[in-house]
Amino acid sequence: MAPHARVRAPELIGKGGWLNTGGTALTLADLRGRIVILDFWTFCCVNCLHVLDELRELEEKHRDTVVIIGVHSPKFVHEADHQAVVDAVERYGVHHPVLDDPELTTWKQYAVRAWPTLVVIDPEGYVVAQHAGEGHAHALAKLVEELEETHGAKGTLRRGDGPYVAPEPVAGDLRFPGKALLLPDGGFLVSDSTRHQLVELAADGETVVRRIGTGERGLVDGPAGTAAFSEPQGLALLPGGTVIVADTVNHALRAFDPATGAVTTVAGTGKQWWQGSPTSGPAREVDLSSPWDVAWFGGRVWIAMAGVHQLWTYAPETGTVQVAAGTTNEGLVDGPAAEAWFAQPSGLAASADGERLWLADSETSALRWIDREGTVRTAVGAGLFDFGHRDGDAAQALLQHPLGVTALPDGSVAVSDTYNHALRRYDPATGEVTTLATDLREPSDAVLAGEDIVVVESARHRLTRLRLPEEAVRVESVAHRTRREATEIAPGALLLDVVFQAPAGQKLDTRYGPSTRLLVSSTPPELLAEGDGKGTDLSRELRLADGVTEGVLHVSAMAASCDNDPENEYPACHVHQQDWGVPVRVVAGGADRLPLVLAGLDA
Repeated sequence: MAPHARVRAPELIGKGGWLNTGGTALTLADLRGRIVILDFWTFCCVNCLHVLDELRELEEKHRDTVVIIGVHSPKFVHEADHQAVVDAVERYGVHHPVLDDPELTTWKQYAVRAWPTLVVIDPEGYVVAQHAGEGHAHALAKLVEELEETHGAKGTLRRGDGPYVAPEPVAGDLRFPGKALLLPDGGFLVSDSTRHQLVELAADGETVVRRIGTGERGLVDGPAGTAAFSEPQGLALLPGGTVIVADTVNHALRAFDPATGAVTTVAGTGKQWWQGSPTSGPAREVDLSSPWDVAWFGGRVWIAMAGVHQLWTYAPETGTVQVAAGTTNEGLVDGPAAEAWFAQPSGLAASADGERLWLADSETSALRWIDREGTVRTAVGAGLFDFGHRDGDAAQALLQHPLGVTALPDGSVAVSDTYNHALRRYDPATGEVTTLATDLREPSDAVLAGEDIVVVESARHRLTRLRLPEEAVRVESVAHRTRREATEIAPGALLLDVVFQAPAGQKLDTRYGPSTRLLVSSTPPELLAEGDGKGTDLSRELRLADGVTEGVLHVSAMAASCDNDPENEYPACHVHQQDWGVPVRVVAGGADRLPLVLAGLDA
């Protein structure tokens, strides 16, 4: 993909320094002669985690010519903590250098607007492509091959070992555990996510009884010693004693029999769900997308499908799955299940009376629930860009990227408030939010064990037992908004222009109608007088309302392209998609065009 003009890549600068380089600070001059792919990511973002997985094959196949650099660009305050970035790099198996950029310096230099964004730099140091969102692995592979051929012929390609230096492995019984389950014998089953295993612990929460899984990333059924997982998370105990496992990076549900140790796959194909794929049917024939948690509710297994911002269900009796709530649009919208919007639902728990399914909606920093009639409501949370640690009335209380929920016997719910390092409590009877415990380290789940609550301290690699206090801990209130600077736009008409160039050797897939989709909304809704809603054109004129001076434009774009081979009746096709939340400020003299790059380079 050729750029409109040769643009020299800006230098890589980040106050947090470099990881996975053995302490060496890298410059673009050090990388001259190599094909460099910058991956702008943040560890809260499930789409960013998808891209990490998409890049693994490319990274391995072209390791002598390609250097992938992760540029960590935080959304939440916690993500600007250097140790949290160090933890995330290990947690998600990042095997390339990472620049910690807590002040978004390099993000701004490259005019990035969304997580994730990929930028390709050729061996001479020029930017040659930019891709926002996920689904670009095929296009990147083709581009890398072209650059290898071109620069190999020119003599400007330098082969050899890359700058990645693996950190020293750390011993311990658990490594970044995700979720936990109380077993009928009083012990615990824990998803040991980074080591791709389940670990059964004794009732003390420390003694290892057995491990399930080889510890190597894979999708293999069989006995405990030969089965394989890939970053498993959620666990749900079914009435018959079987445990359902959300095998997150395998995009699958697995069944574990505690009596025999056997693991089987019950839902998912191992492939990630994309727009246009089936949303119901035989469970082993339908793709899933990053299932993060599971819970037994209303006679079915409910699935927090973080990768597509939905809730799905799995019926063990019929062996089928289907969408239960959510549109795949990312945001916080209540109402009937089919119309509700979620944002990376990551924790589920059925209420003690069986009337509500509580959920931690992580990217909106929200506690929400769905009732048996299928209505979605929000208890705590304001949206994608507001978060913090504030107790009190639920209407103004704040959380920060919670990953777990635990139903308490009195009808209240404990929230693993992950990025606040706290355990919080919401009481529906009073509408109050309180803090139960602080100084936890990235709590991701909690389970009741008698009069105690056992918390999964993910970043301390342990289970921590707490006595539920009669009175909550008091903490100082703090509120935050996303740190990105607002884009200044002019009053009146604004041209929204989503840039998409089909990758080399591909064309837009128009065999069955329009191959593009654009969805636009705003916060507050009053920001837009015209132009919100759905359409198929990637360019749209918006009209800003008079009197509203700031807000966020929410843009979701999708484009499908296929291999341009007239001789092939069934060409390979690829879906490219991304959601943007663009903070804007309306000022005289501001821009009258807002370009968002889905794939290609903005003119």
